[in-house]
Amino acid sequence: MSGRGSAAGGPAVAVREARPADADAVAAFTRDTWGERHEDYIPRVFPDWAADDDPDRGTFVATLPPEAAASADLDGREAGDTRVEGDGTGAADAGDPEAVVGCIQAVSLSEWEAWGQGIRVDPAARGHGVGTALSEAALDWARERGAAVCRNMVFSWNAMGLGQSRAVGFEPETEFRFAEPDPDATALDGAADAGVGPLADPDPNAAWAFWSDSDARDHLRGLALDPDESWACSQLTRGRLAAATAEDRLLAVGDADAVAGVAVRTRVTEREVDGETTRTATYGVAAWRDADAAGTLFDAVAADAAAADADGARVLIPETVDHVSDVAANRVSVATEPDFVMCADLTGEP
Repeated sequence: MSGRGSAAGGPAVAVREARPADADAVAAFTRDTWGERHEDYIPRVFPDWAADDDPDRGTFVATLPPEAAASADLDGREAGDTRVEGDGTGAADAGDPEAVVGCIQAVSLSEWEAWGQGIRVDPAARGHGVGTALSEAALDWARERGAAVCRNMVFSWNAMGLGQSRAVGFEPETEFRFAEPDPDATALDGAADAGVGPLADPDPNAAWAFWSDSDARDHLRGLALDPDESWACSQLTRGRLAAATAEDRLLAVGDADAVAGVAVRTRVTEREVDGETTRTATYGVAAWRDADAAGTLFDAVAADAAAADADGARVLIPETVDHVSDVAANRVSVATEPDFVMCADLTGEP
């Protein structure tokens, strides 16, 4: 890809496809991205990203030429931290290394939806337009594949990330929070005596009708966690609800009159922490009629997570006073902060 000048008219930033040899460089400036708030997942996943040849994924790095790296005080780092030697495949010539100073990945989620994730910029290289060059490369990649929109997710407290997203054309779309019920195999004991109970054989069409008319869908703009890409959001469709039903992942509660709440399990993941493997059941969205229905729905989620042998559960819920307080009123834990989803319209001229 061609180089791009910085906003201040400085040296050009070059953006190219990532290679496995970039992994050490990327790990060097992402090990402490969020400080004590979160562990950054990029050092763990970037080697796989860079080695992946899936045409529905594009992973890119930004580089600065040696003279720009020197001005950004990158030249004093140890070899392998931020430099990539030339190898005849587009990197700098051997003996004249480039400095890898940023990364990003774009993913095709559907025929018309793309997702941008994992954008990181070496703090020492800020001010050279690295973030803008990476974002534009990802958006160009998405356009070339026919995407009408590209979305991303930004922590609500990440003012720098929010500002960068707005600067390159992303607009606010929605916000959500994770509810965190504890898996409990006995959670539904006695549910038969309640006004709202679990539906043993959920109808995906009835679930779709409920979702389509829900406040949750309105607030979330129809989005839920994508079934194939972790932590990406895409449109929840009738077909996805039908697939979830066939795979026993659709949960529904109701009374004699109608469906009163739905939730969809998207995946169960395993991760090793301090030598122990933990399993987390993730539910791509939950919607309900009122606080009572929310209580039964989260009991159903707790029982479902226990049946999946999960140690914990996360459920995407709309970030509204009604939804968050309904969860809290049923003594279900919620994350302390929301996440924001932003969207770039790719249908116009870039």
